[in-house]
Formats: sequence, structure tokens, C-alpha cells
Amino acid sequence: MSSRPESLAPPEIFYDDAEARKYTSSSRIIQIQAKLSERALELLALPDDGIPRLLLDIGCGSGLSGETLTENGHLWVGVDISQSMLDIALDRQVEGDLLLGDMGQGLAIRPGVVDGAISISAVQWLCNADKSSHEPRLRLKAFFGSLHRCLSRGARAVFQVYPENLAQRELILRSAMHAGFAGGVVVDYPHSTKNRKEYLVLTCGPPSLSTATPKGKGEDGESGSDEEFSDEENQTIRTSDRHRPRKKQKTTKKGKGREWLLKKKEQMRRKGNTVPPDTKYTGRKRKSKF
Repeated sequence: MSSRPESLAPPEIFYDDAEARKYTSSSRIIQIQAKLSERALELLALPDDGIPRLLLDIGCGSGLSGETLTENGHLWVGVDISQSMLDIALDRQVEGDLLLGDMGQGLAIRPGVVDGAISISAVQWLCNADKSSHEPRLRLKAFFGSLHRCLSRGARAVFQVYPENLAQRELILRSAMHAGFAGGVVVDYPHSTKNRKEYLVLTCGPPSLSTATPKGKGEDGESGSDEEFSDEENQTIRTSDRHRPRKKQKTTKKGKGREWLLKKKEQMRRKGNTVPPDTKYTGRKRKSKF
């Protein structure tokens, strides 16, 4: 049986009352969540001016990651699809506001009001088609599009993800780029099986704003090398504004030409249809009257 929860059941079913209590009571998970949230907050690179920011915690669960935001002096709104997880968050009296919702259907938040967003181990769930109506590409489009709208200009969004393979990572990254984000993937400890972690670091704003992607941490605790998007071992994968995927341009069909028209008329004659006679003007392009 696969150890990846997203392969076992949809999140709202997998995280039922029993699983939600088990998840939240695990000291190991609490420690991991705190560590990942601290790293996401670090990559968010908020101004160090002591002013609380309004942050979005996507896939907030029972509020473990939100506690890190509170401890750092920020206000936050948490969104999750599991009612059981949110019930535990309420029982724990977390300080953030909680919303029940499916991020694959978009975020119902006012445009431009959020100063930053984090997500721990949630975005990869959108790559699964748990229902016949689910199309991962469209769900990712709805999510990143609504996220881009609700963030203030220049704000960052940081997602810690567990992509199942390279194709899944590319799907997530390209969906974000199509929505208007700039940024890329930061990989901490890329050569460690145990400590390797991937973060999607996105910036919302015009090209004039800084969109440089931070560097990942190496084995010695220092920042790793900054490489181009090529393989699984890269520590930092960047896609700048200039290299965002472009929408395909519509092409106009060219005329069929005289030979095609004569052949078509001959076929119609054989069927007994009345067809105008062939002349030297047949198939010739007419001049515009204007």
C-alpha cells in the first residue's frame, strides 16, 4: 500500500475524525510542521519592520502551521477541505480565522488583501483526479488564478510540496507561471533522502518587482548552487517573467488553391450536382472592392 495519503483517498475523506486526531496528537508531526512552516516563513521574506501581516495558510489542517505564523506576530486565515481538521483547530482555539473550502475550486477571498501565503504538504493533492469531474490542470488553474488575485502586488507565496515525480512538479510550476506568477522551486538538501524538501516560491507582481528565487540549503547548512531547470537534483529551479509559457497563437487557414477547387468541382459533377463551368478565373483570388 502506498504511503502517500493523496493516493489513498480524497483529503476530505482521508482526514476524518480519527485521522485528524491522530495527526494532530503526533509529536513527530507537530515538530515537522513547525520546522517546515518556519522555513516557508523564511522564504516568504516579509519586511522585518515589526508590522503584523495578513497571511493565508492554504491546507491549514488543524492549525499546526498557523501557530508558527501566530508566534511570529502575524495574522492569518486558514483554508482547508477537511471539516474534521477544522473542528480540531477550533477545539485547539487557534488564533487564525478558518474557512472550509476546496482550493481546487478557487479561493473566495477579496482581491489584493493578502500580504503572503504559505502551504505545507497540500498543493500536490490537486494533481489527483478524485472525482470524474476533476481535471488536475483546470483545478490548478483555478487555484493559482484566484491566489494571484487575492495577493497584494509584490507579495510572495511559498508552498512546501511533495511532488510524486518530475512531471507533477512541472505541472504545478507551469500552472503557477500561466497564472502570472514569477519564481521557481527551491530544494533544500537535494542529496539527502531524509531531509530533502521542495518549496515552490512565487512572487505576485509586475516584472519591475524583485522576483529572484532564493537558494536552497545544502548538506552543510549553507545555500546550495543556483542552477537552471533540468533534473531532479537541482537545488533551485527558476522560471523568470521572460520565460513564462506563452499561450498558443491562433493561426488562420490558408486558401485551398485552384487545383483543390477544380478537383472538388469535378467530384460534385460526378454526383450529378450543377456546377459553374471552369474558366481562367476559377480559383483566382479576387481583389478587394475597398
